[in-house]
Amino acid sequence: MSIVYIVIGLTLLVFGGNWLLKAAVGLSLKLNIPKIVIGMTVVSFATSAPELIVSIKSALEGATGLAVGNVIGSNIANLALVLAITVILSPIQVEKSFYTTDWPIMMIASAMLYFFIAYDHTIQTYEGVILFITLLLFLIYLLRFQKQAVVDEMPEDDEALPVPKIIFFLIIGGFGLWGGSELLINGSVTLAKSLAVSDAVIGVTIVSVGTSIPELAASIVAVLKKEKAISLGNLIGSNVFNILAVLGITSIITPVYVKKEAVSLINHDIFWMLAISFVILPLVFIPKSKKLSWRDGLLLLGAYATFIYLTIV
Repeated sequence: MSIVYIVIGLTLLVFGGNWLLKAAVGLSLKLNIPKIVIGMTVVSFATSAPELIVSIKSALEGATGLAVGNVIGSNIANLALVLAITVILSPIQVEKSFYTTDWPIMMIASAMLYFFIAYDHTIQTYEGVILFITLLLFLIYLLRFQKQAVVDEMPEDDEALPVPKIIFFLIIGGFGLWGGSELLINGSVTLAKSLAVSDAVIGVTIVSVGTSIPELAASIVAVLKKEKAISLGNLIGSNVFNILAVLGITSIITPVYVKKEAVSLINHDIFWMLAISFVILPLVFIPKSKKLSWRDGLLLLGAYATFIYLTIV
């Protein structure tokens, strides 16, 4: 039954993520916010909702290794799997805001996570407050300064939804994400126990890929609609939200401990997250300036396959 729970949970996450995404885009169109800012804020928050729900629930149930593993694994999956598939399908021309704002913020958030958890294996409540305040400052900066700095054309096929429809999609999207996360985490923990696998390993593999599906769906839809700014912004923004919002809010509710059996998160997985996050910048400039192509996608995909292999083995 654990496999059935995982499959149904992943399905609900896909549909819930899509419905929430539809509501978020409809709301953002009403507010007349540029696509790159939509991707970094509204869409990122919508697609990071599964990580938030899974992490809070797992932390409250004592599976804190799953909470941290979910975020670290999801951040790796967002860049080495989702971004890889996205640029293999279609190359992305990178905006200046990526290397002046978005990438530096992602690296700062990643470094904060490392220093908060590396030495005492715990994200304390006050550290969660620092993470969340950093997120608020980042959002204020984006909405006050980057909104005016980005010139954006709304595509002709975009339609602003009426308020009742936005509310409807928000409700059913939220319910889909909640129900999907319930089934996914129950199925994953049961599967982990039956296979004698630690919750941290399950977190950085099955659960992290499952909670990254909304990002994958949003990015592929964005590429097909030729909205590549929202695609890259969504992935970078989701990584920022995963650390600053998901782990920030979770550790405010209850301190997040990494247990001894999940210490590979600190000794192994977090270094993969830092390395893959860092390498995106040189890939943008080499070999062609300000562009991510299918070659970069294959390189990232190879890195992800290596990470999964080393994690499981």
